[in-house]
Amino acid sequence: MASTPASSDPSRFNISKLLILGLLFHIIFIGSVFDCYFTSPVVNGMKRFNVGSAPAKRLVLIVGDGLRADLLYNLNPFPTVPNSPRIVAPYLRSIIEERGAFGISHTRVPTESRPGHVAIIGGMYEDVSAVTKGWKVNPVDFDSVFNQSSSTYSFGSPDILPMFAKGATPGRVKEWSYHEDDEDFTKDATALDLWVLDNLEQLFLNATLDPTLNSELRQDRVVIFLHLLGLDTTGHSYRPHSKEYMLNIQVVDDVVRRTEKLVSDFYQDQETSFVFTADHGMSEIGNHGDGHPDNTRTPLIAWGKGVRGPLPEVARSSSHDSYSEPWGLGHLLRRDVEQADIASLMAALIGIDWPVNSVGVLPDADPSRPGYLDSNAGEETIAKAAFVNAKVILEQYRVKHELKKQHTLLYKRFNPLHLSESDDETPGNSSLQTIENHLANGIWGQAKQESLNLIHTGLSGLHYLQTYDRFLIRTIVTLAYTGWAAFASMYIFRPSEDTSRTSKVYRSAVSGVSGLVLVASWIVFGLQKSPWSFYVYIAFPVYFWQQFLSHGAPDLLLKFASQGTVRWVLWACFVIASTQAMVIGYTHRSVWSAGFVAMGLFWPLTWRPSLWDAWKLTLSWAILCLANAVFPLLCVNKTESVIAILVGGVAMILLGFLGLTSVRTALGEGERFRRLTGVFAAQVSFILLSMVITASSVGHLRAKNGLPLLNQVAGWVVLGIASLFPFTRLGSDPHPRSKILRYFLGFGPAFVILSISVEGLFYSAFSACLVTWVGVEEHIRTAHEATLHQKQLDPLKRGSLKNYHFNPVDTRIAVMFLFFVQIAFFGTGNVASISSFYLAPVYRLIPIFNPFFMASLLLFKILAPYIMLGIAFSQLNKALRLPPFSLLLVALAIVDGMTLTFFFKVQDTGSWLEIGQSITFFCIASLLLLWAAAVSAAGELLMAEPSAPRSKAE
Repeated sequence: MASTPASSDPSRFNISKLLILGLLFHIIFIGSVFDCYFTSPVVNGMKRFNVGSAPAKRLVLIVGDGLRADLLYNLNPFPTVPNSPRIVAPYLRSIIEERGAFGISHTRVPTESRPGHVAIIGGMYEDVSAVTKGWKVNPVDFDSVFNQSSSTYSFGSPDILPMFAKGATPGRVKEWSYHEDDEDFTKDATALDLWVLDNLEQLFLNATLDPTLNSELRQDRVVIFLHLLGLDTTGHSYRPHSKEYMLNIQVVDDVVRRTEKLVSDFYQDQETSFVFTADHGMSEIGNHGDGHPDNTRTPLIAWGKGVRGPLPEVARSSSHDSYSEPWGLGHLLRRDVEQADIASLMAALIGIDWPVNSVGVLPDADPSRPGYLDSNAGEETIAKAAFVNAKVILEQYRVKHELKKQHTLLYKRFNPLHLSESDDETPGNSSLQTIENHLANGIWGQAKQESLNLIHTGLSGLHYLQTYDRFLIRTIVTLAYTGWAAFASMYIFRPSEDTSRTSKVYRSAVSGVSGLVLVASWIVFGLQKSPWSFYVYIAFPVYFWQQFLSHGAPDLLLKFASQGTVRWVLWACFVIASTQAMVIGYTHRSVWSAGFVAMGLFWPLTWRPSLWDAWKLTLSWAILCLANAVFPLLCVNKTESVIAILVGGVAMILLGFLGLTSVRTALGEGERFRRLTGVFAAQVSFILLSMVITASSVGHLRAKNGLPLLNQVAGWVVLGIASLFPFTRLGSDPHPRSKILRYFLGFGPAFVILSISVEGLFYSAFSACLVTWVGVEEHIRTAHEATLHQKQLDPLKRGSLKNYHFNPVDTRIAVMFLFFVQIAFFGTGNVASISSFYLAPVYRLIPIFNPFFMASLLLFKILAPYIMLGIAFSQLNKALRLPPFSLLLVALAIVDGMTLTFFFKVQDTGSWLEIGQSITFFCIASLLLLWAAAVSAAGELLMAEPSAPRSKAE
């Protein structure tokens, strides 16, 4: 950075380079939230620990994938299902009341199958960024209870079992899974659970004929794992309060009963421990993944050898609350745990080494309340197990502490684990010696309490090390996002070399200092062996600020001062207030409705009286804004409604006729219009066909007849042809109105086939509002044209960005564009009014579980409103006689106020709902900016004039 190339002069800057740089910057900095708040918990080179004794010889782990705690425990949990039983799982209920311990296992985000199983079996909360690498392949190798067993026999889904075999001792983890095609969402998913039971029965049968297998099964420390996927599949298809979900719980209950009998009959002893739980819950609409309490509260029931029986509740308020009141179990102790605690419990039950990366806390380590282990085995065993738990946590801290100490300049240690000189070499050594003394003297209760204290201190130390670089990363991120805003602003206000008042000496000095900062940062990162991402992160803010200080800052400050500081302060306040209101809208959906009301009713009041002459346009704008304001106020939990889907299709057709009338006004009754009517008829027929196919498919799926092949093929054909048709030259017309109509109708079938309720109505109202917005802005700009710098520009040849002169009014337009960017997503997303993330519509095209293609269809549906926004925004630039991307530049300069706000709102503590939402909102805000840029580029491309040669955007 010692010299500045001529191409860095903003007056010569190519808009494509700015967009590419912005996209790259925002994509890379999404990873900063994970580096700042969440780091991989896995390290190598740690010692292993175990209790040395085992209450049980073997363990059976049963996971009901997607089972909510309340729907298992509640009395009469399915009141809307006719003749539903009062107790839906009588066998598990009898275990709770007669011979086992129970509670809730609280899961962490993301509440998905892979991280849930890693927490249960590995005892660790996987790096949250692993979701970006795919849940099926291990992003990191991790230790697990299965790997520490003598052998594990696992049965279930091919999506779950292989990840525990990878990295394990060869041959130790054996797996039997059904084929992926068996995960059919249109069929009875209980068959998957029964398949697991049948194969377990076959295993025991084979053991009677195979001496080697029989010998292996009868070893100590054997684990049997049953993964029951049926509930998750059924919940996605029919939702958790359905009759189908209820029947699946009953099947799971019977599988548990029959499994216990199979184990008892084969082993002919009482030396088996049983643990029943779930990896995650499920929301009302049949989804999971976020931190909603329905997704994070899962059942935990343990019984058998080494597990205590039911205990009476001494004080009702001590373990029960309003959530557990409907269970009818208030007379029994409820013992909740964190999901990773289950691994510690299982390790203690069969006496294996704790998984080395386990951060679980043995429930029995707390001497103030009962845990899950049978105290009849002796308090000494439990106290020693708690001590082992503390050593496992402390060993992780020790290894990470040494790594951080070696690779960090001016390292500051975690003082609570370094209280004495001996603690400097072995963190927590003085506490370990104290616990050993208590154990030697038989003071079991005090030993458990000291172990628990050391566990909590060790976990705090791990969190301290995992977030050690948080201040540094936050500083870099803040400088990067503010630097991007400053950098982008240069291409709005257009300072140039010819008019700049900054000297070459000043620019050289800025470049020199910037280069020194970059090189010094890289040297420090190299000495500390920092992640490669740190080197990339620091480069962006250094470059942004170097460019701004060299080319923009002095000139812009003088410009602001000459044009009146108060004016710019007021516009800045407007931008800040608007973007922060959008931030609030992520958690309070009514803000989006208030935004539409403000735009439709209050904004027109600021217009000059002459603008009210076009009363029809003004009235249409107000009505459409109020119509769109309804959607964010609707309940997010939608039920499938064929009537609403068909009404949405009718609305698209009616709007199509209105659009055709508008085109006829522009084109007249000539040959062009007659060709267009043929195209219009074809596109309307696609919408009508999609309505017929959807109604038929919904009927078959509701009747559980499966998806007919004819419906599936017809759905794909109609969706494919209709969606691709607008991009072909067949019957195309270059007039902007005909293009907009063509694209609108082209995506109509997608909002029929892939809709569950009123998405089609939203798509119609949203598209009509965008088109009207273009007309309103054009009318306003025309009325004020005499005061605009752009009035000399040829509307058909708008020129390059160097012809653009910023008008403060453009800030308001950019803010409205950002508002529509949010609405385009949340209008069909589950944070606003309508959920496009329901899987039920996807089953009309893909009945077999295929996450890639299912996600692709959902993303395609989300993309459709953005295409309409892109072409409307492109037409808006033309209507205002502005160069392409000029308004996008203004948006890019102001939007990162939202992103930066969400970055600082990210949480790694608190409720799982808060953690999950904070991460999600930051990622969405960052990605929506990428969408906005892509939308603008796509809109310019789709609305380009075919007759004129395409000019290079500058």
